[in-house]
Amino acid sequence: MGTLSGKTAWITGGGGGIGEAAAKALAAAGAHVVVSGRRQEELDRVVAEIAAAGGAAEARALDVADPAAMKAAADAIAAARGSLDIHVANAGINIPKRSTSVVSPEDFARVVDVNLNGVMYGVIAALPHMRKAGGGTLILTSSWAGRHVSKLVGPAYSASKHGVVALAQSINAEEGAHGIRCTALMPGEVVTPILSSRPKPPSAEDLAKMLQAEDLGATVRFIAEAPPRVCFAEVLIAPTWNRFYFGFDELK
Repeated sequence: MGTLSGKTAWITGGGGGIGEAAAKALAAAGAHVVVSGRRQEELDRVVAEIAAAGGAAEARALDVADPAAMKAAADAIAAARGSLDIHVANAGINIPKRSTSVVSPEDFARVVDVNLNGVMYGVIAALPHMRKAGGGTLILTSSWAGRHVSKLVGPAYSASKHGVVALAQSINAEEGAHGIRCTALMPGEVVTPILSSRPKPPSAEDLAKMLQAEDLGATVRFIAEAPPRVCFAEVLIAPTWNRFYFGFDELK
């Protein structure tokens, strides 16, 4: 039996990148995994790959910016599985026209709606089930840019990811007494599809030096497998070759 056998994990943004890697890592630890996102075909692919590896998974397509859909998903998962033990709020976006001088109000609002509001909608949806069970693990994907402001990512992304860190701390302050722990996961550059939304995507040479999605999957599993008394309030993780220190060719 795996260390997470009998646990149910719900991952948003589960159709690729960090979400996919987290789903596969948690399934490998024995959890029953539910992956959510907007692209049904990608969710189905992840589920099939988890099943082929001997894990248990299912897909529920939704938009994290829809609070009613998020509540319905959490309620359905808990009803079907008997619990909702782990929620990885991972869905996130950015836009190409992201600097303060060019970002549109609509794009700014959409980034915040997915990256911050969507995270909170998942927390609100999962929390009653975790409280009822007397505990649970929330892992909220922020970013290195949620700790250190960078011109590379733009104000909407930076503000939303800073908000996720504050949100995680607020949850711990309010819910730790109920056995619920929350982690703000703050990765540096990770090779995921979101990099293609940059005005100038990184080179193949740069990509090879970045964190890989499976590195974050292993981190999520480590957090989830910790004893219930342990809360990793913040996890700041970066590649050894960290361009937030060394500089970005895209900004030169």
